[in-house]
Amino acid sequence: MDLLSHHLYSSPKVYLRELLQNAVDAITARRAEQPDAPAAVRLYADGASLRVEDTGVGLTESDVHSLLATIGRSSKRAEGLQEARSDFLGQFGIGLLACFVVAERIRVVSRSARTPDAAPVEWTATDDGSYVVRTLPPDARPEPGTTVHLVARPGAADWLSADRVRSLARDFGSLLPYDVRVGDEPVTELPAPWDRAYPSPSTRRVALARHCHDLFGFTPLDSIDLDVPLAGVRGVAYVLPSAVSPAQRASHRVHLKGMLLTERAEQLLPDWAFFVRCVLDTDSLRPTASRESLYEDETLAAVREALGERIRSWLTGLAAGDPERLAAFLSVHYLGVKSLARHDGEMLRTMLPWLPFETTDGRLSLEEFAQRHPVVHFTRTVEEYRQVAPIASAQGVGVVNGGYTYDSELVQALPSVRPGTVVAELDADTVTAHLDAVDPAEELALSAFLGAARARLDPLGCDVVLRAFHPLSVPALHLDDRATRHEQARAEAEEQADDLWAGILGSLRGSAPRARLVLNHLNPLIRRIGSLCDPELIGTATESLYGQALLMAQRPLRPADSALLNRAFIGLLEWATHTDSPKDGSR
Repeated sequence: MDLLSHHLYSSPKVYLRELLQNAVDAITARRAEQPDAPAAVRLYADGASLRVEDTGVGLTESDVHSLLATIGRSSKRAEGLQEARSDFLGQFGIGLLACFVVAERIRVVSRSARTPDAAPVEWTATDDGSYVVRTLPPDARPEPGTTVHLVARPGAADWLSADRVRSLARDFGSLLPYDVRVGDEPVTELPAPWDRAYPSPSTRRVALARHCHDLFGFTPLDSIDLDVPLAGVRGVAYVLPSAVSPAQRASHRVHLKGMLLTERAEQLLPDWAFFVRCVLDTDSLRPTASRESLYEDETLAAVREALGERIRSWLTGLAAGDPERLAAFLSVHYLGVKSLARHDGEMLRTMLPWLPFETTDGRLSLEEFAQRHPVVHFTRTVEEYRQVAPIASAQGVGVVNGGYTYDSELVQALPSVRPGTVVAELDADTVTAHLDAVDPAEELALSAFLGAARARLDPLGCDVVLRAFHPLSVPALHLDDRATRHEQARAEAEEQADDLWAGILGSLRGSAPRARLVLNHLNPLIRRIGSLCDPELIGTATESLYGQALLMAQRPLRPADSALLNRAFIGLLEWATHTDSPKDGSR
């Protein structure tokens, strides 16, 4: 009893759900044999105690000995009711023991509807595991049904207060099919908000938005009907008004035959549908023993797929008939749609005109971008995009930033849904190939300058190249790729490692191309620097151009890069401020 009542359930509040569940199942059992039998549950709480009355099937003395006194036994397994068992909420026969979480004594008075002549019976149990069974006079319970009395344990009186019982009863039982009341106040609110008739679609939308705010605390962007008759599922999904992380596990409210099963169902929807919160009622999903979560089985997998299809159909419908609402949705939840489109070609095809991507032409959809450019170039990282975007745009090369979540995968999938589209990854060699070569005679005249510049950057693993490109305002461009950066990181680690680790890293030395500092021959500053004769000044100027190109690309600076920037800055200040003394010629 200690294990079941204190360790099976996550919160003491489930005691009231178990009491409601037993009462509702008892009524269901009676109505299976007597369809016109009354169907009412009444709860009376005063803080020190709680009384729950139902008009259910009731128990005889032998039933009490067999069912209430044996863990795991349940009247739902009784002979003759097996075919109706699917109509019951509880299946395990342990729910009443959950009441010991808040009660030190449980007293049950019951009279059987199946055996009208049987005397009422009383079962009294305490939290030490002992119980007493005795029969009562006929007038102790004139009508069939069951009454459960709880006496609060020390420190648990608040759980049996009228306000707490009323709140829990509404939370757990608002969709129950029978008349449930706390005192004289109704608990059930049928039909469910998604099943009610409304004067117009806009009225229904407002009512569901109010229901979402009351239930989840936010006003949704939209609501999606979740109607899966074959799976016995009815409900609604509410679209979150703000972006959430795709890694965040969504929690949904699931009712089982009207009774709230859990507020934290995480496996109900596909992972990509993290932008909605659901509330639904089902009669097909299987609960765990504690009835606080769903059992992962083939039925749940089928329901998950069906609900995902409903959400997918909603997106398709917006794309076809309501572009304004779709645009509002995508401005917040484009990541969720991109996640779905990665694995769903039809969704990618539908969303192509709508999904936003960062490109050298601005923020566009892939459909519009592909119409403008015969070849869709893309980069795999944000850093690579920042390196090449200004130059590629000036050269007429269209580039998509594939460094954000899912973007490079979607760009590569473009030919599968848009036949004839050419997609190519943009690397340093491709960018360099699009830059105009300098006249050989002019480059030869600058050979001394280029040699000094290359010598200064050689220790940093960077080569110097002269090209002509637009815009003219960009004096230098730093280009590398992932293989180059990997080799640089390996070389730095090798320098700082001990002999053993340095030997291991040395064996991993790659043949990646070196990074390149591309000097713009059309830039006036580069022309003036190229005319310098002092090797030291050429080196300082080259280091300054290198650092400025790194900053333009928004690349993270290595310690060696930071030291170079400081050295170049001081060197330029010294050169710009030096004066020759008229007396001795000193600086």
